[in-house]
Amino acid sequence: MNIGIIGAMEEEVQFLIRDMNFERKEVKAKMKFSLGSIHNKNVVIVTSGIGKVNAAVCAQILIDDFNVDYIINVGIAGGTADNIFPGDIVIGENLVQHDIDTSAFGDRIGQIPRLDTFDFRCDSKLVKYANEACKDIKGHNHFTGRIVSGDQFIANISKIKWLNAEFDCLACEMEGASIAQVCYLNEIPFIIIRSISDNANNGAQMDYEKFKDVAVENSTNILNNMLKLI
Repeated sequence: MNIGIIGAMEEEVQFLIRDMNFERKEVKAKMKFSLGSIHNKNVVIVTSGIGKVNAAVCAQILIDDFNVDYIINVGIAGGTADNIFPGDIVIGENLVQHDIDTSAFGDRIGQIPRLDTFDFRCDSKLVKYANEACKDIKGHNHFTGRIVSGDQFIANISKIKWLNAEFDCLACEMEGASIAQVCYLNEIPFIIIRSISDNANNGAQMDYEKFKDVAVENSTNILNNMLKLI
């Protein structure tokens, strides 16, 4: 079994790389893929970079060149639902690309033309494992629901409210749904997990340095716990 782990930030996977039984490193598309094992599971850990194209390229390389059986993606996101606060964890149940708009042809916003699905559903077993793994997170809540992605950094409260109303989502970010689409097309089970940095919808935010430490600790704990369960 091979498990691909994509981090949106290098900081979020550096401790996993440090603690893994390291075998080798390969560079493809200017991305560094670290191969080894954690908890007796073969893993390939990589930082994709920001944006949907980087994330999609990274996921396809994991599938084609490293023959992964699962893909786990961790990163940060902004909250969109009123009850989501900084430090909370959102486990993706399904993902949508909110910046796809062919409504001029009668499509719903977010629908990729001529694709047989509107959203991309995370693997139910991985969602279960992620929820189990989050039980060790102290001081913050975890939620399961829709995450939306787009090549936009969204800080406008009216846009946040629109996303929540249009997609009934819990969080928005810039990579997850493109990874989800690649996994869907290749029939690879996946899960997207996000640490919440802020929420313009309820005015909540956290100092970045404090948030970074919380996000890194939570991501490391969740991934370690999940790898024990898979």
